[in-house]
Amino acid sequence: MHPMTRPVAASALAAFTALLAASIADPADAKSRGETNRDSFALSARPAGAPLMAVISLNDQRVTIYDAGGKILRAPVSTGRSGYETPAGIYSVIEKNREHYSNLYDDAAMPFMQRITWSGIALHAGVLPGQPASHGCIRLPHRFAEQIFDMTKLGMRVVVVRDDMSPVDIAHPALFKPGPVRSEVALASTSGSDAMESPSMRLGVPPAASGTAARAQTWRQIAAAKAAQAEAAARTAEEARRLAVRVRADAARLMKDLRRAEGAKLRAETQLKDAERMLESASTPEATQKAEEIKAKAAARLAEAQASLDAVKAEAQPKIDAAEEARATANAAEAAKTAAQAEAKLAETKMAPVSVFISRQTQRLYVRQAFQPIFDTEVTIRDPDTPIGTTIYTALSYANDGADVRWSALAMYAKGANPGAPAAGSRRGSDRKADGAATDAAAAKATLERISIPQEAIERINEVVSPGSSLIISDEAMSAKETGKGTDFIVLMSGEPQGGIKTRRRPNSGGDGGYGYERRYRRSPYGGSPFWW
Repeated sequence: MHPMTRPVAASALAAFTALLAASIADPADAKSRGETNRDSFALSARPAGAPLMAVISLNDQRVTIYDAGGKILRAPVSTGRSGYETPAGIYSVIEKNREHYSNLYDDAAMPFMQRITWSGIALHAGVLPGQPASHGCIRLPHRFAEQIFDMTKLGMRVVVVRDDMSPVDIAHPALFKPGPVRSEVALASTSGSDAMESPSMRLGVPPAASGTAARAQTWRQIAAAKAAQAEAAARTAEEARRLAVRVRADAARLMKDLRRAEGAKLRAETQLKDAERMLESASTPEATQKAEEIKAKAAARLAEAQASLDAVKAEAQPKIDAAEEARATANAAEAAKTAAQAEAKLAETKMAPVSVFISRQTQRLYVRQAFQPIFDTEVTIRDPDTPIGTTIYTALSYANDGADVRWSALAMYAKGANPGAPAAGSRRGSDRKADGAATDAAAAKATLERISIPQEAIERINEVVSPGSSLIISDEAMSAKETGKGTDFIVLMSGEPQGGIKTRRRPNSGGDGGYGYERRYRRSPYGGSPFWW
């Protein structure tokens, strides 16, 4: 499970479960698509939660979907055939596309594609002949692929194992838990230009979190405070906008009266000037008298217009000033809302779950968040020459009012380390196990006890750990070919067939997401494609 996995609305998931049940109960439809219905069923009637994890068993040719509550869905799959084997390893969903074509294999349709490597391995709908048959991708029943496409999110953990394994709940003091923010927010109390340029200063600290209090806050608390501030700022901005609209409407009416009064005064001034010119040009006593009468009337009208203008101004100016003030207040409130929302978004990014990878091969710990590398450091592994296996620990949910998280552990192999060369082919019929072997919790705890992590690294990880976060401990190094920009850690099991990776070109700078191996659909995925990839 990964940072980006999030809960889905219960109504949508209830509909998903119903549709999935319908697809399972419709063997004729499956047959028409060349699919097999073996072992395809929902394991739980409850709505799915988060985080989600898909475990694909190569020998059992099936996928099981887990959430924080356990197994929820299972379906048959068809993985890579001989020479193109789907490599056992640890992946995550890094791209999704409902309509997709392969650029590797004759433009083959890949409906409901969920990519797990940039070199071209993905989950997608296809024919299920009951055995490995693809060129490395993981084919799913069509309706199953369609429905889980709406259910999953980028970052969902996908684990490909040789023999089916299931996760178990685990508790151990070495597992990360939410801790106070020390590396960034503590700097917010620092003065000076350098501090003002830091991300923590741009984010700011809620009023209650200054000085020592700032060190006691977690990102969850800060994010909640920032979200509340953003909501309050949005309400304030809306109220200010409504007030500005109302005050502007009142001022607009008076502005019309003011313009009319100013127009009347201007006309009166023009008439008075005309009368004055008439008086100056009068050449007879009669003309002079008439001009004086016209001037007197014009002066009276001007005085009347001035009085009217003064009265309108006296009434309008406060409203006009109030409208201007309300407009300025609304603009300031809108700017404050934008800033508060930006701070809330920044705080939310700190809540994105992290992935931590510890490699016995490199003796280092690596941290990624939202597909981006954060930091790495040396670690100490007791008995470094002794295999440690590969185990994925996943943070499932908050516990103890957010002071802790509940974890699960999933081992790649029942015996911890790689138990030797894989058996040829996949199990069939009665040889197929109903359920995968449960991870050995004692062995998973023993693995944790062999690792010593620098305290500074523990504190930095504790700052950002949240449900969906994961810790991978492995004998292997991360895949240098597949782990990169826009991916979580990709770990391939050495000693297992990797044809599906080896047959693919190394990523380059072009194409989708920087890798030019798949291109978008240019036609419908339902036009009778043989789905042979």
